[in-house]
Amino acid sequence: MQGSTIQLILHAGYVVKGILVILLFFSVFSWAIIFYKHRYFSKASKESDSFLRTFRAGRDVKGLFSAARGLGLSPLASLFKSVYADEGRTSRDEVKRLLRRYEALEAAKLQSYLNFLATTGSTTPFIGLFGTVWGIMDAFRGIGAAGSASLAIVAPGIAEALITTAAGLAAAIPGVVAFNYYLSRAKMMIIEMEDFSEELFEFFTKEAQ
Repeated sequence: MQGSTIQLILHAGYVVKGILVILLFFSVFSWAIIFYKHRYFSKASKESDSFLRTFRAGRDVKGLFSAARGLGLSPLASLFKSVYADEGRTSRDEVKRLLRRYEALEAAKLQSYLNFLATTGSTTPFIGLFGTVWGIMDAFRGIGAAGSASLAIVAPGIAEALITTAAGLAAAIPGVVAFNYYLSRAKMMIIEMEDFSEELFEFFTKEAQ
């Protein structure tokens, strides 16, 4: 088809094509992160539920550590493993310090890669807009060279320019939605971890005594 999107892209200028490649990069990596975080949060949540049941069943510390070793994505299990393996838990203050330290590390894991989604959502519309402005400038230069401003001359150039705006929005919208959703899930798991940290504090304090 004469006016197909693919043909418009192929006939676009080098700057517009370069911008489309940049937007494609953002889009592909955003979707990769979206699918990765979906699997990560789903598995981490299941593992945390499993470890919490095991912990509250009253198993001994070695049994808990053995169970936690098989749960690599659970922030609760990782928090327990990290504090248990650290030799610095010799007093209540040290246990509290270790819990805060490892909580921060686990929170960072939960929020990893979300900054890229936020960056995609905030920057790709402007990158697309830049491509549109550049394309329109090219279109007007073409009008000047042709010496005519008829619709047949103007329309293809404007359509080529607007493709970058559409591509920018196509990259930004999933990024923004996914960032807000996964940030909310991360915050919920961090709150759950902070609550569990109180239980671990009592557990390790008694164990140290």
